[in-house]
Amino acid sequence: MTSDNQAARGRVFAKLRAVLKDGPPAAERRAHVDARIAAAPKHLRPSRVDKTGDDLRAQFKAYLEGQSATVIEVATVADVPATVAQYLRSNNLPQRIRMGTDGYFSAMPWTTEAALQCDPGAAAATDETGLSHAVAGVAETGTLALASGADNPVTLNYVPETHIVVVEEADMVGGYEEVWPKVRARYGNGLMPRTVNFVSGPSRTGDIGGKLVMGAHGPRRMCVIIVRR
Repeated sequence: MTSDNQAARGRVFAKLRAVLKDGPPAAERRAHVDARIAAAPKHLRPSRVDKTGDDLRAQFKAYLEGQSATVIEVATVADVPATVAQYLRSNNLPQRIRMGTDGYFSAMPWTTEAALQCDPGAAAATDETGLSHAVAGVAETGTLALASGADNPVTLNYVPETHIVVVEEADMVGGYEEVWPKVRARYGNGLMPRTVNFVSGPSRTGDIGGKLVMGAHGPRRMCVIIVRR
């Protein structure tokens, strides 16, 4: 930064300090900001997100299926391994998945599916199927909120041609704004994942010749497993 730039910056901050001297004390301003963050008031939302229970889940499912995703509902987390294995078989896919180190998955009974191979870590170009745990499901548009990290590597969202995502019914929300309390609940206040990706169905484009092409920028198949417990 040049001396002229430093001088200009100094003049700007001097004006701001002069204005703030006539305002509330610094402690009062901080208290106001802290209270605003803690309260987290809701924004205006479309009426279609004001649903609960079966209606919320039905809308979430309908939007996803309208975007070419497969949606499967299961009763408990113990049903996930068998559901994953059956989905792979029904699509003639290898019994092999890539997944992160999420403790949510580690607690599942994968040994009940002897033929299913579960490889930990970030996705590689040779991986055909990735498995992720969504932070939340947004019924407003049938969208999944996927946070990055070693527990759910972001590459799982985009590299494999098939993406399987597990979301708890308890983590379904009406609108996008409600995702952030779910993120804070998982990571803790003041902590955030490096990225939060919003994904609605498998990748597709109609930009080339007006023809719909699946898997243009990511997975060509998406299966969403809703755990109802």
